Amino acid sequence: MSSVLATEATASRPLTRSDYKTLSLSALGGALEFYDFIIFVFFAAVVGKLFFPAEMPEWLRQLQTFGIFAAGYLARPLGGIVMAHFGDLLGRKRMFTLSIFLMAVPTLTMGLLPTYEQIGIWAPLALLLMRVVQGAAIGGEVPGAWVFVAEHVPSRYIGYACGTLTSGLTAGILLGSLMATLINSLYSPAEVLDWAWRLPFLVGGVFGLFAVYLRQWLHETPVFAEMQQRKALADEVPLKTVLREHRGAIVLSMLLTWVLSAAIVVVILMTPTLLQTVYGFEAATALKANSLAIVLLSIGCVVAGVLADRFGAGRTFLVGGLLLAISSWTLYTSLKAHPDWLFPLYALTGLFVGTIGAVPYVMVKAFPPVVRFSGLSFSYNLAYAIFGGLTPMVVSLLMKWDSLGPAYYVGTLCGVAVLIGVFLIAKKR
Repeated sequence: MSSVLATEATASRPLTRSDYKTLSLSALGGALEFYDFIIFVFFAAVVGKLFFPAEMPEWLRQLQTFGIFAAGYLARPLGGIVMAHFGDLLGRKRMFTLSIFLMAVPTLTMGLLPTYEQIGIWAPLALLLMRVVQGAAIGGEVPGAWVFVAEHVPSRYIGYACGTLTSGLTAGILLGSLMATLINSLYSPAEVLDWAWRLPFLVGGVFGLFAVYLRQWLHETPVFAEMQQRKALADEVPLKTVLREHRGAIVLSMLLTWVLSAAIVVVILMTPTLLQTVYGFEAATALKANSLAIVLLSIGCVVAGVLADRFGAGRTFLVGGLLLAISSWTLYTSLKAHPDWLFPLYALTGLFVGTIGAVPYVMVKAFPPVVRFSGLSFSYNLAYAIFGGLTPMVVSLLMKWDSLGPAYYVGTLCGVAVLIGVFLIAKKR
């Protein structure tokens, strides 16, 4: 009886200074870790020239460079499953700190690697190894961070906590974009190719190690500490329990991850290129509009989390999915006739992509604490590896059929989000 009363008291308490410190340090670390993971793509062209033979055909060099980038995504499920396994058995904080360390060291190493001209075939192999370690780290970081913040705050603030953390992750993409813009503005193409390309990796590695230090000040989650005290930890491999007893939660979480990953990939990562190739905008204009959209996305993530706390995730997905469908369709269909609408439309679409801020709210609650990290990590990383990798190819194929391919794909995602919203509302009733 006393433990029930204690739990109710904890759930109803306001957020404390300690909670805000935990959220701030977690979001900051997440932003720096996502920056480390994403910075590679902004310098892919330069890396391709330096880490593969000069006589290699351009298309093959580009294919191999993006193959190394993709290796990071393919390593996510394995890294996530292993780290989640130990996170459910040994503690959330240990894995939370380890994940950022495993990201910072390879990033720093990438900035110091010799090129193909210096060590031959060992250069791309070393780069591939670093990228695989990065992928394993991000596979543990994102689910681990959601579980960590959700188990620290009162239950009525889980949406706000997860939305804030997701906002930090999206801010990491913005940091990468701004760093790439800064490097290419300060240095000539020859200087970037010679040595300046190393700076973003070195800076990311150093800041990552600083984030490792900051995470030493965080405490183990009260939920895990209580399970440890009651000796209520998993008595078998946590993933085994997840696969046997929580298949419905896995399907729901994978569908939500599809919405999250594909919305980011299409609207945030692919659209700047589409703005240049399909709509005729200059690169600088497209990137400025993209940066604005990412800022609004970060704000939208926090708003969606707060709305999930206040009105439930079902209503948040229902309304957010409909608004994203309207704004994205308008964006892709009207820019050729009204190029002056780019900034407000892209910003609005970015804001509604922020509906994904409510995704971890549902996923964290879908699994019981004893297997929460493993269940969330397995579902999220497996779905991200599939949909994160397939989405660009599907959109490209759709565009061969119709230039509005991205609009149709995002519209389909919004339909899935709306259906999930209806399902969650019905389930609650």
